Amino acid sequence: MSITMIDVAAALWFIFPAYCANAAPVIFGGGQPMDFGKTFLDGKPLLGSHKTIRGFLAGLIVGTLVGLVQSLLFEHVLIQYDSQFQYTVFLGFTLSLGALTGDLIESLIKRRLNRSPGSSLPVADQIDFILGAFLFSIPVSPPSLLWALIILLITIPIHLITNLGAALLKMKNKGKKW
Repeated sequence: MSITMIDVAAALWFIFPAYCANAAPVIFGGGQPMDFGKTFLDGKPLLGSHKTIRGFLAGLIVGTLVGLVQSLLFEHVLIQYDSQFQYTVFLGFTLSLGALTGDLIESLIKRRLNRSPGSSLPVADQIDFILGAFLFSIPVSPPSLLWALIILLITIPIHLITNLGAALLKMKNKGKKW
């Protein structure tokens, strides 16, 4: 089986709301932490101060709006590629919610491992939101196995490059909350 550029473009098109949802909190976040400063059973912060209500809502809204634009303006793109596929605003919402939830779960795990908010957990930092998006998309319209593999393989370098860009622009650092 050979992978074409059309396969890569279709996979990226599918996951784009999750990418946007994951990035939005860096730009729009801050404010009240989602865990309200509560601690887990181990006495450590539940999620940490970097995961905020405003960041979560911003991610959900931005990702859903991206899904809406995709469903309204560009629905024919993936239908021409795969006539069985239907892109809906609800898929954009579920991909966004899944991406944000995956990131929150990873933060919960990082706090258990004594990692400080904003610190790195290699590989998990790059795929947590993707795995959440995949899981939440299952009831609506899951990606094909090919798309899932493409997305996993290209997300790691894309995530590393965008994080480097955000750090260079001083948009993302250990002190920035989402």
